[in-house]
Amino acid sequence: MTEEREMTAPMTSVGAEVGQSPDLTPIIIPDYGENFNPSAEELFETQMQYEQEMQAQAQAERESAPGFMQTVSMPELYEMVYPGKPPIIDRFLYPGTYLFVGAPKVGKSFMMAQIAYHVSSGTPMWNYSVRKGTVLYLALEDDYRRLQERLYRMFGTETTPDLFFSVASKSLNEGLLDQLDTFLNEHPETSIVIIDTLQKVREAEGDTYSYAHDYDIIAGLKAFADRTGICLILVHHTRKQKSDDNFDRISGTNGLLGAADGAFIMYKNKRSDGNATIEVSGRDQPDKKFMLTRNKETLCWELSGEKSPEYTEPPEPVLEAIGGFINADNPTWEGTATKLIEKLELDIKPNALSLKLNVNAGKLYNLYFVQYSNKRTHKAKLIQLRYDADHPIVISPEPTEEETEKSPDGVPAVKGEIIISTDTVDDIAGEDYDRAYQQMIDNALA
Repeated sequence: MTEEREMTAPMTSVGAEVGQSPDLTPIIIPDYGENFNPSAEELFETQMQYEQEMQAQAQAERESAPGFMQTVSMPELYEMVYPGKPPIIDRFLYPGTYLFVGAPKVGKSFMMAQIAYHVSSGTPMWNYSVRKGTVLYLALEDDYRRLQERLYRMFGTETTPDLFFSVASKSLNEGLLDQLDTFLNEHPETSIVIIDTLQKVREAEGDTYSYAHDYDIIAGLKAFADRTGICLILVHHTRKQKSDDNFDRISGTNGLLGAADGAFIMYKNKRSDGNATIEVSGRDQPDKKFMLTRNKETLCWELSGEKSPEYTEPPEPVLEAIGGFINADNPTWEGTATKLIEKLELDIKPNALSLKLNVNAGKLYNLYFVQYSNKRTHKAKLIQLRYDADHPIVISPEPTEEETEKSPDGVPAVKGEIIISTDTVDDIAGEDYDRAYQQMIDNALA
């Protein structure tokens, strides 16, 4: 039978008047007997485990002090590896917390339904690949009848079992996050939660909103999204005042955008316009504009153009070399930084290579689908590279010339689509506008 004996870390004696911390937990190391002959690797792992436990004890003591502040040194920071956040919709949507903002009746809910359907079904949206996942859509300004009619017009009979809806939820101070936690526990493959609208779940201090209150609302939701690794989309409205910067039109204070990972602003030149623009700005993705055209038959938004900033970051030679080396034909590699430098004929020092990979692990994955990690053995520090064969690669085909034609406003449209003039309902507001617009479509389809 294996015997155990208590071992504690060597420490200098202390006088009785000083005393020792009563919180130190003894480290238990197994005694395997006289015939135990461990390998160098086993001894190294035991030593590492012992050191880690002692460090954890020391850290726990530090954290218990009233004035403790968590800090990391610059070398420690560079040793940290943060894995990439693969896009949910390539070039369009990433994990994180995002505001999706637009004027009433601009088409936000249709856009949300599109995102939810394509992600939950795993089908490409526009010409962008999609990473399939379960979606929860809180359509808090709708009822199930309207949802049914909208989805049937948009997607017909092709349903998806991984898209869930709710038209009622608790507010944030009543337990919304507990409800979301329960759903995620029941559906661990969830990748997106849509809250339409933010106003329906937030609670205000009286009738006014402050920067601090707005910031705290989004910060709490962001903490939830970061903890669970999902994309949280918060549908919100714009204010009526014009601004040179569209992001300044977000209703509320700058605390909303300040706490979020980014924002989508959807707008039209006029509400009855069949074209719309979405501007995107975020911490982990470049600013972009997406030009959209509404399909008058399905009411889905179709991509008619995309505009990115003129400056694009040049390729990183080291990441590019690794991306060419690790692929479906050569999916894994493990070795020292020196060996990798020799293999790829790189002009970089081993320590610099390790630091570069630590810092750029997310970019390496997002660009080349290569997962990077490292581990230390008793002999050396090893680099581990693995190709993610499960990343989405399907791209929707572009329509052929025979499948497209020009609509009266010169925008490419699906052949056979119904072109409806909405100028006559430009000044109709709210639900009256919806009914008038729906009636025109029904008449055209009759």
